[in-house]
Amino acid sequence: MNTVNIHFLGASGTVTGSKFLLETPEQNILVDCGMFQGLKELREQNWQDLSFEVSAIDTVLLTHGHLDHTGYLPRLLKQGFQGKIMGTSPTLEITKIILLDSAKIHEEDAERANKEKYSKHQPALPFYTIEDAARTIKMLVPAEKDVWHSLSENCKYRFRYNGHIIGATFIELALFGKTFVFSGDVGRKNDLLLFPPEKPQWADYLFLESTYGGKLHPEESVSEKLIALINKTIHNRGTLIIPSFAVERLQTLMFLLWKLYNERRIPNIPIFIDSPMGSNVLGVFERFSQWHKIPPTEFKAMKKRMHIVSSYKETWETVDDPRPKIVIAGSGMVTGGRVLTYMQQLIDVPTTTILLVGYQAEGTRGRQLLEGAHELKFFGKYYPVNATVEHIESLSAHADQNGILHWLSEIKNIPENTFLIHGEPTSLQALSVKLEATFSWRVTVPKLNDVVTVFV
Repeated sequence: MNTVNIHFLGASGTVTGSKFLLETPEQNILVDCGMFQGLKELREQNWQDLSFEVSAIDTVLLTHGHLDHTGYLPRLLKQGFQGKIMGTSPTLEITKIILLDSAKIHEEDAERANKEKYSKHQPALPFYTIEDAARTIKMLVPAEKDVWHSLSENCKYRFRYNGHIIGATFIELALFGKTFVFSGDVGRKNDLLLFPPEKPQWADYLFLESTYGGKLHPEESVSEKLIALINKTIHNRGTLIIPSFAVERLQTLMFLLWKLYNERRIPNIPIFIDSPMGSNVLGVFERFSQWHKIPPTEFKAMKKRMHIVSSYKETWETVDDPRPKIVIAGSGMVTGGRVLTYMQQLIDVPTTTILLVGYQAEGTRGRQLLEGAHELKFFGKYYPVNATVEHIESLSAHADQNGILHWLSEIKNIPENTFLIHGEPTSLQALSVKLEATFSWRVTVPKLNDVVTVFV
């Protein structure tokens, strides 16, 4: 009888910071290696070393490229990791883009904080540098999906298509005859850009995301809402600012707006895409067309219709452009990126509309706007919120509660344990109750830094 110790090093009792370590007699495997985002007490944990001896970790497997699944990798190397980091080819391309962009923002934030002296730390240091990110990128090794890859005699893994974002997968790990399934982030079956997620057939131990575990996505017409907001923006001669995640959400919005313009449902309003990272992600979509639904000809036509902002100088020109306009800029939770410049300059203008189009984690500016904040802090100063704040929930790239149940519907066995991860407490509780009622499965909600031992 062998044991596997499961270390819940992130995304446990919270949504972000995905890190799950499986300590086996043959291999120590880290599934995902993400940064905490949102609440200050969570973000502060990013600066702490892992509670496990990092040099003893053999392999990192990535479900997908989002920052809360990959953003801690450069810190892992600093703590002594020397193994391989595996993911699908598009996942690794997204990871490269996100790590380099994130490092650049860390460096710029530290530089600005030191210059303007609004940090408590003297000097303020970047969480990691572009050099750290470049060193990490050298460790990335692509692995084909749908194929079993061997790590050791009794440890192998397989990536399976999961929707959500380009390259995303769930992971099946076969360890000493038992199957451990990590859901990653489960996509939606009717996604505009991506194919429906594949489903697991067997799971002895299941690690299940719960981001929308207590919610159903509303049946709203995104197109109709966009049309109404664009017409209002034109009428008010204002700006429609859409903070957007650079991966998937940006491309979805571009595709939606292009279709509406093509169908003559919206006028020829200028659309500015101000996301260097998002522009790089467009290249990943073009290179890996078999991973998504948009034909190459349509993709090129869509890009041609938008104005892609290429420099920070152009950002300021866009801010000053007096025409009614749409600006899509990162980041999606208003935690950093070019959108901060637009917000800082235009959030106090009554003709501005801010449209939130994705999940807003606790402690982010996006969540504050969603909850009706009357002022927001940018670069050490407070600005009044005179803009109108709108929200579209149904563009989320995460499955809702029904979507999660549908994803589980082909599992033939009763898992020995289902661990609910990646959720805020209310979502975790709601999904736990639903799974127990629907399947009569044993469900566990682990806390951060819990270690669970199972026998295999």
